[in-house]
Amino acid sequence: MSFLAVLLALLIEQLKPLPRENTVHDRLVAWVGWTGRNFDAGQPHHAWVVWCVSVLAPAVLVGALYVAVSHVSLLLGLAFDVALLYLTLGFRQFSHFYTDIREALEAGDETRARSLLGEWLHLDASELPRGEVLRHVLEHALLAAHRHVFGVFFWFVLLSALGLGPAGAVLYRMSEFASRYWNYRHRALDAPTNDALLERSRSLFDLIDHVPARLTAAGFAVVGNFEEAVNGWRRDAALWSRPNEGIILAAAAGALGVQLGGASAPGVTPDRSKTFSGSAEAAEAAGHTPGVPPQLGHLQSVVGLVWRSVVLWMLLVALLSLANVLG
Repeated sequence: MSFLAVLLALLIEQLKPLPRENTVHDRLVAWVGWTGRNFDAGQPHHAWVVWCVSVLAPAVLVGALYVAVSHVSLLLGLAFDVALLYLTLGFRQFSHFYTDIREALEAGDETRARSLLGEWLHLDASELPRGEVLRHVLEHALLAAHRHVFGVFFWFVLLSALGLGPAGAVLYRMSEFASRYWNYRHRALDAPTNDALLERSRSLFDLIDHVPARLTAAGFAVVGNFEEAVNGWRRDAALWSRPNEGIILAAAAGALGVQLGGASAPGVTPDRSKTFSGSAEAAEAAGHTPGVPPQLGHLQSVVGLVWRSVVLWMLLVALLSLANVLG
């Protein structure tokens, strides 16, 4: 049933994606903001309370609802799975920015491409040169594909196997959203926040994302250049300060043979672990992964890499489901 639920959700999302501005996103913003205002009194232990209420409670509620619904009817359970996956999993939740930026670059409209990138990341990207725009788009698209598809996929399949339906998908997406929300408030809005809440949401999401990030990187290696992806994983993951991001981006860079990383643009790029101070030669040598500089054609290469990975994991889940039925 997990395979069928994911397949149906992906098909429905391709045919009828959520619009860029949608009620679900607005409700999530309101919910996480409400939990912060009502349960955070500024003390370190309040960070646990806020996270449990905003992230864990919805996942538990969804799991309980699925158990109740599936006891009534397996078809209702499947419909519940598909509905929640439609809201939590899919490319079209971020791909509109990616597609619009690619079209702007193909048309030679770099100003619009920078504007769209800034809108996507809620930052000023107006000063980035074309090569940096391409690199940032590639990096953030790869991370977005992981967080909107592969991470959700893993947690859904895991908890679905335990009889909890889409609880895992909700847990992953809520954890990722809470981490992003509190980081945005802290950075972009310059609003006073509990530092412990920001760090707690980040650390718990990193923990939840630990296994999915490595499976995503492994998938990129299998469907791309395996040897270079594995070498990049081992050699270049430390270029990024957050290990999960570094593993995904280093493996993808090797799988595609493209340069990622480089000098950090604060707030725009995924966090770098090095400042690359010193000579220009040393910075160039240590600052990015091997490969050719990002080109427009790499935008399509990333799409192919991600879709091949989706097919790979769908095939594996189908085989596991078949083995379970036959067994």
